[in-house]
Amino acid sequence: MSRIIAIAFLVLVATAISAEDRPDVLEVKDLKNPMYTPFVELYVLEELKRLRIDMADQKHEMIQQIVDREHSSVDRAVTYATDTVTYFFYLIAGASSIMVLVGWNSLREIKDRVHSLADEEISKLVSEYENRLHAIEQQLNQKTRHIEENREEIELTQEVQSLWLRAGQDSNLSSRIETYDEILKLRSDDCEALTYKADSVLELNEPQWAANLCHQALKIDPENCHAFYQLGCAYTAMGQFDDAIKYLSEALERKDSYREEVLNDEALIPLKNLPAFQSLTSSSE
Repeated sequence: MSRIIAIAFLVLVATAISAEDRPDVLEVKDLKNPMYTPFVELYVLEELKRLRIDMADQKHEMIQQIVDREHSSVDRAVTYATDTVTYFFYLIAGASSIMVLVGWNSLREIKDRVHSLADEEISKLVSEYENRLHAIEQQLNQKTRHIEENREEIELTQEVQSLWLRAGQDSNLSSRIETYDEILKLRSDDCEALTYKADSVLELNEPQWAANLCHQALKIDPENCHAFYQLGCAYTAMGQFDDAIKYLSEALERKDSYREEVLNDEALIPLKNLPAFQSLTSSSE
């Protein structure tokens, strides 16, 4: 700006000098000589050139400054974005580290763990209810078996009772023995059937067979009084009076109601004259 003012000042000075050299102001068409000297023109031209160069330099400098500021702004923005992303990743890494410390490495692991826990709980419930159902099924099967056993026992008891009734009404000894055999087929451990069969066999004059049956009954029930009594009768029929008195004594020790039968039974008549029998019956009386 100072240069422009200086150039304008020189132009005015040259104009004034030219006006002083020519006191009268002439028209341009009347000019016969140049208004300025070559020196002044060169000086003005040089100054104008310098002025244009300076202005170009200033423009270039201004553009450079603008570009630098833009670059700086861009750098700051990039730095800010980079720092933001870095801090964000640091935050994620910190959160992940905390999750790893508490045992969960990732959301996927959390999901898997939740699924596994749910599966474990469901498996426990299913297993518990399966065990309960299995226990209930076993109880039902056991009760069903008991009901079936009771039903079979009732049917067997009814059949045995009918056989006992038929044996009591049958007067034929052979037929009665067959009935007792049917009872023993149904209940092989029936001591009453063995002793009553021994009684029928004894009536058929088979004392040894009767004694065997009574011994079988005593193996099943060692305290069976009727078996002892039938043994006494059987051994009396076989003439083994000492054994007969011994078994009769066993029967009387266990059941006092046999005293009357011992005194009145015709099968025991051979024993009545024996002192041991008299002692037994006298002690009984």
